[in-house]
Amino acid sequence: MVDGDAMLTTGRLSSQGNSLRHCPFQFITAKLSKFAIGHSILIIGGYKLAASLYSTRHCKKPEQSGGGNAHHWPPSAVLSLSGIPRVEACLITLRELPPKSIERARSRCYTPPNLLGRVCKMIGTLKEIRHAYGFEDVAIVPGDVTVNPEQATLDLEIDQLRFSLPIIASAMDAVVSPEVAVRLSDIGSLGVLNMEGLYSRYEDAAGKIAEITSAPAETVTEVLQKLYQEPMKEDLVAKRVEQIKGAGATCAVSFTPQNTKRMGPVAVEAGADILVVQSTVTTARHVSKSYHGLVFSELVEQINAPIVVGNCVTYSASIELMEAGVAAILVGVGPGAACTTREVTGVGVPQVTATVDCAAARDEYYRRTGRYVSVITDGGIRTGGDLCKSIVAGADAVMIGTPFAQTEEAPGKGFNWGMATPHPALPRGTRIKTGTKGTLDLLLFGPSSRTDGTQNLVGALRVCMGMCGALSIRELQQAEMVKAPAIATEGKAFQRAGLI
Repeated sequence: MVDGDAMLTTGRLSSQGNSLRHCPFQFITAKLSKFAIGHSILIIGGYKLAASLYSTRHCKKPEQSGGGNAHHWPPSAVLSLSGIPRVEACLITLRELPPKSIERARSRCYTPPNLLGRVCKMIGTLKEIRHAYGFEDVAIVPGDVTVNPEQATLDLEIDQLRFSLPIIASAMDAVVSPEVAVRLSDIGSLGVLNMEGLYSRYEDAAGKIAEITSAPAETVTEVLQKLYQEPMKEDLVAKRVEQIKGAGATCAVSFTPQNTKRMGPVAVEAGADILVVQSTVTTARHVSKSYHGLVFSELVEQINAPIVVGNCVTYSASIELMEAGVAAILVGVGPGAACTTREVTGVGVPQVTATVDCAAARDEYYRRTGRYVSVITDGGIRTGGDLCKSIVAGADAVMIGTPFAQTEEAPGKGFNWGMATPHPALPRGTRIKTGTKGTLDLLLFGPSSRTDGTQNLVGALRVCMGMCGALSIRELQQAEMVKAPAIATEGKAFQRAGLI
């Protein structure tokens, strides 16, 4: 498991009060993982414990055991020192370190300057803040072997359904209409119809979309709120599904958790192939005194269709949803171009870190059960590079909205708005003017004359796979990624100055 040299640091902690007293400790860190971030072992008082080390100045307080000066650290103990490489996860034990690596470590024993002075006081009330990465912060490392991009397969599987493209159009009224859903299905992709949008509220949804796109910027939110107050209609839900299925296309529909129990069975009975349950943040456990919330394990038993659930950004939330039986999860809170959740509520995690964490949950769940749950990075993806980084971070597919909204076929005709924009009390989105840049085929397959990576997304993914030596999406997930905040600007002085 170890790639590269290990480092052994030894020292002694000494303090007063309810903290460590005369406890010898050792650290062994190793550069292993595709992000070149070490995994570590903490040994205290003879106990070998996995521990996360962060480059901060705070340390969790250990639990005191028994009398005297003896202190024992629980398995979840975390010791934080500045000057020690940051660790994302603890996956190894001491015996998993090869003897040669340990010997090299001992021969290169290193103690950071003023190590003991950097050990912070054991104050349990302090929060640990880890660094999170977005698309702009990382870069993909090419492989040692390259392959012919045209020989790579891009297949996505959601339960028993297979798609030839790992790109899904978001459930947004300005992005997916029944006609767009049919077109995307024809080319091997998938478009999710927002069944809590205008298509389930109005017979003439196109006319209502025109009202939104023509509204002045100062009043558009009020227009959206008014139009979305119209009740959803079960007959329109069934009609839209039948329209898509009647064209021989795969039909995916989206509801929020509040309306899934009532409307989900209507859509599935009409022929929907995939049920997407989506809100800003969705978890397997929802606490409420006012009503009985949606229980995904019960929904999985009741609905005869694969269930995709989102959105989430953490390992723990993801694995609980998987244990409930869902077929795929959507990853992302607030990164979308039309979403203002992060500004309004302060909630969100950059997409690379969120995808890595949720993909780790998928891999662990698959190891335990043998059932593979697809991870779909949803939002913030603007270019082919963002798409490729999502896959390398661990995604099986991506869901995008605004790039599709910029196509000629999009019902928004150059505009887009988020699903939470019409919220009657706390809008968490805005209408944006995306413009129209080309057709669906141009967006996905090119050929493109643009040099910014916003067109021919499939071509970009294939070229990336060729550079990384990956013949499948799962092989591309194994590619190395590095922290590289200057990747977009290094050597680009003329481009940044507009001298093109």
